[in-house]
Amino acid sequence: MGVAVRVIPCLDVAEGRVVKGVNFLNLKDAGDPVELARLYDSQGADEIAFLDVSATVGGRGTLLDVVRRTAEEVFVPLTVGGGVRSVEDVRLLLEAGADKASVNSAAVADPGLISAIADAFGSQVLVLSLDSRRNPRAGTPSGFEVTTHAGRRGTGVDAVEWAARAERLGAGEILVNSMDADGTTGGFDLEMTAAVKDAVGVPVVASGGAGTAGDFAAAARCGADAVLAASVFHFRRLTIPEVKDAMRQAGVPVR
Repeated sequence: MGVAVRVIPCLDVAEGRVVKGVNFLNLKDAGDPVELARLYDSQGADEIAFLDVSATVGGRGTLLDVVRRTAEEVFVPLTVGGGVRSVEDVRLLLEAGADKASVNSAAVADPGLISAIADAFGSQVLVLSLDSRRNPRAGTPSGFEVTTHAGRRGTGVDAVEWAARAERLGAGEILVNSMDADGTTGGFDLEMTAAVKDAVGVPVVASGGAGTAGDFAAAARCGADAVLAASVFHFRRLTIPEVKDAMRQAGVPVR
């Protein structure tokens, strides 16, 4: 592993505040997004991700304002997702200061959206957010099923096959978010991450379940190009320097 593995704190934003729950339920207030982004930047975050979980029209305007204020103060790349449904949505995010936009539910409903965004702005701005769960009943070849609407709806679509198709359509990065592990702090789903990594040639971000500094190194060793976490950082269980130190000690290159 020669290329540095990126460490990305994720801020779930609802009505202008950072929130965090378990499996996107029972959300607790975790602070001001711009303040937290500034803190993570100072700690050495390689990127910062925002996810709009409010899913309201008013929330969207509030999120754009958060992105704008953050971009004025924080100089690491910003990825923003949640409710991105059109090329116009991506344009507004990029104009507000985002570097990348992530799509999930809308791309599942209309895969052509991936191509449209990539054609308009380039693959480098487009992240496929792959909200996936283990579901033997879905009968998918990999055992992993794509979900939408914050994990509440199964689709019957195989997660690994969808990742590969999204790459062909123009996605420049795949965010593998284990809905089973989200917020549980029981560790990343290494099997899911490795399966997607084996199927695509673009960078893969492991997300969902980080609980210890060792979890991040484990995800990197199974192929993740970046590791993303929320609650362990927001509630000060871990700092970004602690995570990077553990990764270095495990032989994982970091910035």
